[in-house]
Amino acid sequence: MRSGEQPGRDVLTRSVRGQARRVGLGAALGCVHQLGEALVPVLIGVVIDQAVAGQDAGRLALWLAVLAVMYVALSWSFRLGARAGERGAEEAAHTLRLAIVRRVLDARGGAEEGRLPGELANVATEDAKRVGAVNMALMSGIWAVAGITVSAVWLLLTSVPLGLIVLLGTPVLLWLGHLLSKPLERRSEAEQDRAAHASGVAADLVAGLRVLKGLGAQQAAVERYRRTSRASLAATLRAARAESWQTGLVLALTGGFIALIALVGGRLALDGALTLGQLVSAVGLALFLLGPLETFAWVNAELAQGRASAARVAQVLAAEPAVVGGDAPVPDPVRGELRLRGVRLGGPDGVDLDVPAGRLTGIAVTDPASAEALLRCLGRETDPDSGSVELDGVPLTRLDPAGLRAAVLVAAHDAVLFDGSLAANVTPEAEPRSGPAKDGAMDGAQDGAADLRTERAMAAAHADEVARSLPRGAATGVGEGGRSLSGGQRQRVLLARALRAGPPVLVVHDPTTAVDAVTEARIAEGLRELRRGRTTVVVTNSPALLAVADRVILLDGGRVGAEGTHAELVRADATYRTAVLA
Repeated sequence: MRSGEQPGRDVLTRSVRGQARRVGLGAALGCVHQLGEALVPVLIGVVIDQAVAGQDAGRLALWLAVLAVMYVALSWSFRLGARAGERGAEEAAHTLRLAIVRRVLDARGGAEEGRLPGELANVATEDAKRVGAVNMALMSGIWAVAGITVSAVWLLLTSVPLGLIVLLGTPVLLWLGHLLSKPLERRSEAEQDRAAHASGVAADLVAGLRVLKGLGAQQAAVERYRRTSRASLAATLRAARAESWQTGLVLALTGGFIALIALVGGRLALDGALTLGQLVSAVGLALFLLGPLETFAWVNAELAQGRASAARVAQVLAAEPAVVGGDAPVPDPVRGELRLRGVRLGGPDGVDLDVPAGRLTGIAVTDPASAEALLRCLGRETDPDSGSVELDGVPLTRLDPAGLRAAVLVAAHDAVLFDGSLAANVTPEAEPRSGPAKDGAMDGAQDGAADLRTERAMAAAHADEVARSLPRGAATGVGEGGRSLSGGQRQRVLLARALRAGPPVLVVHDPTTAVDAVTEARIAEGLRELRRGRTTVVVTNSPALLAVADRVILLDGGRVGAEGTHAELVRADATYRTAVLA
């Protein structure tokens, strides 16, 4: 077992065990159903021996009434048992989906490394569903065991040879079925891997459709997906062939087993060891056994696919965090002072940098890689190779990642808008409220404050202009990824969302690259005014944004090259002029 994989397996085990009560109820009802199913041919044999052979109409009516009651019990026990099993399977899958989503959204990160978003979606849907189905498979297996056990007991009481055939032959059939399921398990895992990759590629291409059209690369994209899809199809066909072979061979073995029971029973009847009714019961039970044995074949296939999917789910749940989580609380209150000492990561090469609390600091770069690495460090998506990053004198590595995310918000320029209205992308959904009516006034005041925050954020980012230009204002849908908006409009909505969050420390990266110069200047003033008194870092080479900063730092070659106001650096530093004004 790989290091870190055990927690993932523990979650999987809990998701299955969490439904034990429901599955146990379903199994009990299913056993009642199987008992009834097995007793039907037995009762028919009794009817033949006691009523038909003896020509007793009273007994015939009595046993027919018993059979009618039996069928009513069969119907309800199966219905309720299957319902409990299906619910257990669906709730186990739901529990796994929530666990996967929690892991993906974990502030420590790491689950998405090396995986396309479509792959993670496939794991959270198809793989979680297959693992959840293990509950139904286990319950069905218990049903099958109950049916075979009842049949074997009756056959033993009727004829020792028939009972021994069932008792000794069934374990052999199960063992052979398990061996035959091994190729299916391997190919099912490969099938899911290929399907997840195809889903990831498709989602990736759809997300970049506009860029592909602009580059005229649609055909290359189609060819890429065709190759991926063909590989997925080939893996699916291999898995389907393995399943068909496994099912066919198990059915052939099962058929031979049933034929053997019927043959031995017939011989015993000819020798007078069995009555006519007992022979009918034995043949009926042999035919009944076909159901439980076929169920075992299905259970083996479900468990094989479930094990393959469980391994994929466990890999996501046990993914190593991108950063080691601390447990120290964030300073309260957060002053917002940031300090970097000897930070080395990608672009930065031993950076020593101080961001004072409550000020607007601009950071210009000569190398975009330095900006990206700096943002990853400040947002703690990764830790520097060496050096430290501190918030109010406390190293980020000591702070709880979730609390840190609430205190320091890094708004990347390529952040994503969600499918929904413009308003929903700026303002998080209100929490459902419950409580006595006397709290209504307080709730109204809170709503008013929230609305004011949203209005101010929209105005500062000039996203209110975007809303006014849309058919239904802020209630207009923006489409997946904000595709219905222009690049500049998307940037303004993204900035409004970051400003609306109002964190103690806000770090924004190139928020106005697609905005015209006049609007950019207005946004710069709005940003400065709205964030007055709170720590704000703007990583950009935009003269308009740098001009409103209290202090500007130039990162040149991974090191701090110059510091001062925008006007001072323009006059005194040629490298700064080249980076910002060229």
